[in-house]
Amino acid sequence: MKLLVIGSGGREHALAWKLARSPRISRVYVAPGNAGTAREDGLANVALTSIPELIEFAKKEGVMFTVVGPEAPLAEGIVDAFRAAGLKIFGPTQAAARLESSKEFAKSFMQRHGIPTAPYAAFSEAAPAHEYIEKQGAPIVIKADGLAAGKGVVVAMSAAEAHAAVDAMLTEKKMGAAGARVVIEGYLDGEEASFIVLADGRHVLALATSQDHKRLLDGDRGPNTGGMGAYSPAPVVSPAIHARVMREVIQPVIAGMEKDGTLYSGFLYAGLMITRDGRIGVLEFNCRMGDPETQPIILRLKSDLVNLIEHALAGTLDKAEAEWDRRVALSVVLAAHGYPDAPRKGDAIHGLPAADEDCHVFHAGTTLNGKDVVASGGRVLTVTALGGNVSAAQRRAYEMVEKIRFEGMQFRRDIGHRALGASRK
Repeated sequence: MKLLVIGSGGREHALAWKLARSPRISRVYVAPGNAGTAREDGLANVALTSIPELIEFAKKEGVMFTVVGPEAPLAEGIVDAFRAAGLKIFGPTQAAARLESSKEFAKSFMQRHGIPTAPYAAFSEAAPAHEYIEKQGAPIVIKADGLAAGKGVVVAMSAAEAHAAVDAMLTEKKMGAAGARVVIEGYLDGEEASFIVLADGRHVLALATSQDHKRLLDGDRGPNTGGMGAYSPAPVVSPAIHARVMREVIQPVIAGMEKDGTLYSGFLYAGLMITRDGRIGVLEFNCRMGDPETQPIILRLKSDLVNLIEHALAGTLDKAEAEWDRRVALSVVLAAHGYPDAPRKGDAIHGLPAADEDCHVFHAGTTLNGKDVVASGGRVLTVTALGGNVSAAQRRAYEMVEKIRFEGMQFRRDIGHRALGASRK
């Protein structure tokens, strides 16, 4: 059986790697893929990106089903197009993907269906946005309404910072079309967690919890990024919190989408803020798995991912169960020089270690230059390891990091610090 994974990042490498480990799979194609998927056993890159070409390829190769990794093709309607062509594909439709492609749509949806989130207002003109900031004060959060590759959020700790963010998006147009409209919302204080499920339109299957590290520098300092590391499970999501998230967030999303006439199937990611007194607020929804959260989650998944997705496609997720490695998985992102503002491409990567059962280096922004692996994007590699506890997983991941070298390599040295702090209390 052949499968197709759409995308080129670390998330897609991890998904394709896991799918290829199923005994029922002969080949997993990755479009367009990266240097890691080009060199991985059982995977093959396909240099295609347009939806019509991908449909033609899936038909020609007899692809059993397709999994969509990133958000952009979902927002473009790839799922609708594949289904119209009679092809199986796992991901939400263009209409359902508005939960991610429009922050204003997501906030309005949450408000309509009683899902806990911060108060907000949306603006397409700078003057009323500035007035709103003056009225609300700081800290406050400024978000580009559209897709901005994880870089459209400014957590402004001062009014001046908030005003500057509004000017950058609405006046200077630095975010392009994504920032033509902004959502300004209240600041939620607490600890973040990523809660990801598979959905089939009516049923859901929760994946292991995880926690991302968004800031570039140690101690959660510096600019926001697409994510500098993650680990799973997230201790902040206790069994009681888990049950409440399912009851107060996930199930209302699925029921609300059905009520609004749009069945939601695919991965659903809820970015949560959990306050010190146990309250839950939704920061954002993504209509795909997170990156880098996918990498530690996938390393812990013992079940056959092919079987789980087949249940989702058949509408039978209520009959599926996922088995997890009880160990902790931790991922460290290695980023290019200049990331996140102006990542440099072309630096040669040396010292890539061989994978084993407990460790894997998932590629993201890489390409092949002959036989050499070179950096081709902002987040270059995700070094992921399993360990008996957070400390052991962290130690093993950083041992692998120390073997890898490329000019200007950036990484955080404290991934997992929140979990370590929780374990010491």
